[in-house]
Amino acid sequence: MAVRNALEALTLRPTVFLRSGWPWRSVAYLAGGALLGAATILAVVALVIAGTVFSVFVIGFAGYVATVLSGVVVARIERRRLLLVDRDELPDPHQPPPRAGLRAWLNLRLREQATWRELGYALVSATVLCWMDALVLGGVAYTVAVTLGAPYFINDEPLSNTVPIALAGLPLTVVLAYPVTAWAGARAAMARAILAPRTDDTDDRLVEVTRSRARLVDAFEVERRRIERDLHDGAQQRLVALSMQLGLAKLELPPGSPAADSVTAAHELAKQALTELRELIRGVHPQVLTDRGLAAAIGEAASTAPLPVDLNVKLPGRLPSAVEVTAYFVVAEALTNVAKHSGAHRAAIRAWVTEGRLVLDVSDDGHGGADPAGGSGLVGLADRVAVLDGTVTLSSPVGGPTLVRVEIPVPETAP
Repeated sequence: MAVRNALEALTLRPTVFLRSGWPWRSVAYLAGGALLGAATILAVVALVIAGTVFSVFVIGFAGYVATVLSGVVVARIERRRLLLVDRDELPDPHQPPPRAGLRAWLNLRLREQATWRELGYALVSATVLCWMDALVLGGVAYTVAVTLGAPYFINDEPLSNTVPIALAGLPLTVVLAYPVTAWAGARAAMARAILAPRTDDTDDRLVEVTRSRARLVDAFEVERRRIERDLHDGAQQRLVALSMQLGLAKLELPPGSPAADSVTAAHELAKQALTELRELIRGVHPQVLTDRGLAAAIGEAASTAPLPVDLNVKLPGRLPSAVEVTAYFVVAEALTNVAKHSGAHRAAIRAWVTEGRLVLDVSDDGHGGADPAGGSGLVGLADRVAVLDGTVTLSSPVGGPTLVRVEIPVPETAP
């Protein structure tokens, strides 16, 4: 970004370039770099000396720790200075401490890779970059001063020789503004390359987020099973008993009587409620999935689908519970989408395990054009599969056919 901004400035016409403020911002950035490098050298030397002198005491260790953390301070100042020549703010790569207090802050900072990169930048800035900044500014300032001040500094030459040199110093000053700006852009690009956040800086955070998502999914699955068990062993059994009692009561009443008609209507309502409850239990967590595994659960889901479904399921026995549950609900959601949105006449399900991954294909002969952003539930499925490090691929051109492919890693130690 810094190089791009500098290049944009260098392509301006001289009159526009000089009025843009870029030369002065570049000079301020390089001057600040030289001063920051000098201050860093003094501070690091003082901290090292203090740590050495007081090494016999505990306080000496604090001096060494402060030396390591000096890069954090230098980097924070550098990010603010970059705004002089870079329009894009450089974000802070450091994570917030998990709890308040100096000890938690120190423990976190000393373990972060960004802290050590910033220390390296501080050393490079103090030993190399600041001297180059000073050299560029000093060389340009000396050249401009010598040319513009030629009539004053050159006493052994007539004014007819020195005045043209001074006049030539005006366009020379304009020309020298370009290399100053170019170096400032290159200098800022180096700082950004070293201090910008890296993927490694967020690895721990991403790992923790992934773990927390997995824990939430596991907890949600445990709760689903508890609800399924309560419905199956509690409400469903009571509805079965109620239906049986109503059936027996209907047999005791004279046919065609008002009481018999009422009992018959209540019996039908009880059977409908029992059917709906069984459908609800199947949606929460099908018992067949727990008892007989994924292949049987897929077969049951296909048998209750409102359109013909071709099955080709070849699985090597039981898979891990999380894999089976996720794969089943992928099939259930996909078949629901086929029935509601695709206009298909037939669907197909294929499932197999290869190279340590469960591959699941659900296809249909519908009109295609499926869009995950259209509320089809595919985004939720993708999030659920992602918890297991799996992937969801959708192919649904307009006119069809549609294919949803899910790949989920299967641990080798799976039962």
